[in-house]
Amino acid sequence: MSKKEIIAMILAGGQGSRLGVLTKELAKPAIPFGGKYRIIDFTLSNCSNSGIYTVGVLTQYKPLELNSHIGIGSPWDLDRRDGGISILPPYQKEKGGEWYKGTANAIYQNIEYIDRYDPKYVLILSGDHIYKMNYEEMLNFHRVKEAEATIAVIEVDINEASRFGIMNTKNDFSIYEFEEKPENPKNNKASMGVYIFNWKILRKFLIEDEKDSNSNHDFGKNIIPSMLKKKIKLFAYPYNGYWKDVGTIKSLWEANMDLLKFNNDLNLYDHNWRIYSENISRTAQYIGRNGSVKESLIVEGCIIEGEIDHSVLFQGVTIGKNSIIKNSVIMNDAVIEDNVIINKAIVGNNAIVSKNCNIGNGKDITVIAANETIEYGERMNPLEVV
Repeated sequence: MSKKEIIAMILAGGQGSRLGVLTKELAKPAIPFGGKYRIIDFTLSNCSNSGIYTVGVLTQYKPLELNSHIGIGSPWDLDRRDGGISILPPYQKEKGGEWYKGTANAIYQNIEYIDRYDPKYVLILSGDHIYKMNYEEMLNFHRVKEAEATIAVIEVDINEASRFGIMNTKNDFSIYEFEEKPENPKNNKASMGVYIFNWKILRKFLIEDEKDSNSNHDFGKNIIPSMLKKKIKLFAYPYNGYWKDVGTIKSLWEANMDLLKFNNDLNLYDHNWRIYSENISRTAQYIGRNGSVKESLIVEGCIIEGEIDHSVLFQGVTIGKNSIIKNSVIMNDAVIEDNVIINKAIVGNNAIVSKNCNIGNGKDITVIAANETIEYGERMNPLEVV
């Protein structure tokens, strides 16, 4: 393997328990998003668009569909003999496997993989965020500052800052303090979970952390505080674009709804920074005589004979006659039969909603699991109130 200046490691093993039934059989990074994508497509596309072509994806929970989606990395130009994409499940020892114990431990278990490329820098990413970022610009910032670790930050509403890890910085963006979900935050610079480390330094800290039996083996809780304590040069890289951690039903729904503003901050129509995904060939959409669509995203293969208002329909969705879909996300191949009303819901892949059902109250978010069938006469109260 040839030496690489930088490689990326994507943490994609989370269960995503706050997404409830949507992750019952599916890893969070594999959750469908925006009509034709998976959540992880954004991080993978950022790597490709940034010229980073050596990528390790660390999987753990329910990895089958995620692994199948990624394959050999063709959609993201990561099907390369020298580098490319590698799926990295928990390390298998002779006496049995060991789960990743935390974000830092996940990287620790893959030290040998990283060492094969002898990189100067390692980029640590999450596979469950929706955003577009040029990591090359962040790396240039890291070089100019002569940093040993750089953490991407985004300004959040100060009233929401206590939900995040907050970086307190000097005027030159050097970090002097890190506060994990502080009750009274000193500023609103929230960590995005995007890190660039000098590999030799990070490697040393990972080994030391693994020996600490009291550690959570986590970047935010352990590695970053240890680096600050030992006066490692940490800098905050300011990011000003769209970013969403879609770790809850509410945030996933909101991120899909954000796409319905044509000039939205994420802009999936930007040809200079494409978001790539598996390309499944489907027939064109069909909108029947009495079908109507307003302020919505409709993907290939959909059949619409009802009314769609402010909603996202994934590939292959069927909407029956006289059905009304409002403020909702309907995922791949779901079937909504005739005379159904759905207001503010997320409907999973291959779900079936039978005739005459009334789903949701328009205030809370109702969730229907993948492959679930809702029978006639059931009035669905929100399965998750958010």
